[in-house]
Amino acid sequence: MLFGEFYYTIDAKGRLNFPAKLRDEMGERFILCRGNGDRCINAYSMEAFERLSEKLRQYPISQAKMLRRYLFAGAAEAEPDKQGRIVVPQTLREFAGLTKDVVITGCDDHCEIWDRAEWDALQPQMDPAAAEKLMAEIAF
Repeated sequence: MLFGEFYYTIDAKGRLNFPAKLRDEMGERFILCRGNGDRCINAYSMEAFERLSEKLRQYPISQAKMLRRYLFAGAAEAEPDKQGRIVVPQTLREFAGLTKDVVITGCDDHCEIWDRAEWDALQPQMDPAAAEKLMAEIAF
């Protein structure tokens, strides 16, 4: 299970420290792709990305082709170097609006990489009352 909130900076070459705690769970290599409905980057372990791919294969191409294109065309493999840095491709940095300050969050089966300003803008939506309402809606 992936969890936590980590603050880093990304350099002009797209190098970003990836938290050791999350690297241990993600494995030696993992996949970066566009966020699911958010302007962030999702990071999946190879196993989790394969499960996602398998789910998509269960649908006819006519139903899932746009989602496949969205997820797979922009995807890239990440392999942390000896300092724990990954390189985030330019296309994904542009998609998520990553400039300098970045937040990496653990989200159960994947991680999300956010521009700090975007992440901060989401915080008012993550209040206890909203969480309670969502929990009631899903019978949590």
